[in-house]
Amino acid sequence: MADCLFCKMLAGKIKPDVVYENDRIMAFRDINPQAPVHVLIIPKKHIATINDLHDTDTLLAGEIFIAAKKVAALTGIAESGYRTVMNCNADAGQSVFHIHLHVLGGRHLEWPPG
Repeated sequence: MADCLFCKMLAGKIKPDVVYENDRIMAFRDINPQAPVHVLIIPKKHIATINDLHDTDTLLAGEIFIAAKKVAALTGIAESGYRTVMNCNADAGQSVFHIHLHVLGGRHLEWPPG
């Protein structure tokens, strides 16, 4: 998608602070962190929202969560704890319409989140 911020990152037009990457996934630090560790995990395939996932995306969706585990270990928050969040559509707070999983940690996170 030509106007998608995350697709521009994947194309190399914008350089994110990459924490983890493989052939299907990229994880990078959020530019507006809400915790000491705030990493976004995106698939390299453009999928706008959770509602746009198909049965054929099952493995990719699972791989996003496996990447979260790896990111937590790489950033030192696996043992103390971390939160994963995926928003779907504007009312839930999705501002970039390319699915992405937030990994937040490095401090005590309150509940409910808001």
